[in-house]
Amino acid sequence: MKDPCLVFDGTVWHIFGSGGDTVSEQWGIHHATSSSLTGAWTQHEIIHLPIEGSGVAAPGVIFGEGSFHLFVQTEFMHEGGRIEYFSSPDGFRWTHVNTSLLSIPGTDEAGIYDPHPAVIAGQKVLVYSAMPPIVGKPNPEIFLAVSSGPGWEGPWCRVGKILSHADVAKHHNQPGHADYEWGIEGPQLVELPDGRILLNAVCFLPAGERGTRQRVFFAVSPGLGQPFRSLGPFLPPRGRGENGHASATLVENELVLCYQARPHAGTWRYGIKRNVRLPVAA
Repeated sequence: MKDPCLVFDGTVWHIFGSGGDTVSEQWGIHHATSSSLTGAWTQHEIIHLPIEGSGVAAPGVIFGEGSFHLFVQTEFMHEGGRIEYFSSPDGFRWTHVNTSLLSIPGTDEAGIYDPHPAVIAGQKVLVYSAMPPIVGKPNPEIFLAVSSGPGWEGPWCRVGKILSHADVAKHHNQPGHADYEWGIEGPQLVELPDGRILLNAVCFLPAGERGTRQRVFFAVSPGLGQPFRSLGPFLPPRGRGENGHASATLVENELVLCYQARPHAGTWRYGIKRNVRLPVAA
């Protein structure tokens, strides 16, 4: 289980994520439900969406206007790929609506993945990871698109890059380093009660043993179109492990984070942290 996305439909809590095998890289959509954040959680059958791709996984899901809205990648370790949009009345039965975004060969968006929808200042937005043509290791950064229509079907207007490697250089490995591991990924936006925008995403520490460097970090911005300032990693792993791809939600102004974590080189699992306090800027 990887890439959790926590969603509340007004009655039931849902976690959507990636369910599959890290050896064969065969993935589907993991789904679990609970009447409470504290569980117990019921795991349901893996959802296999009717689209083609070698990496159909890492769904970003939001509930609104009586329906679930799911955005999903088709690739994540390769150039190319699409962001596809599905809707559902209950989180179990999914209907393909349209293709939200296509990768753009030869640009900083030659590969696109890890989409996550949000409503910011009344606008429907998609935040996602994108990478230039791969030379050596992929080096994705964070991008934004805004719906030009009233609904989640778009059309989507690309805003461009909103967070780069240089913006998080204090706590993230940089391209060209001999031990570069990966880029910035797993982004999500949340509008805070004071109007600021919280970005939660994944970085890889500049040094350390592989299997211990992945971290959830926060960044904040005064508003759409304004720069993000990193607050750095804030969730220490247990022992020699690491944590990553997460989703945050506000529950009566309490910030709740659902994240993936693992012991050193072990199996990924989900965790929930409540009463999350924003750290001081890195």
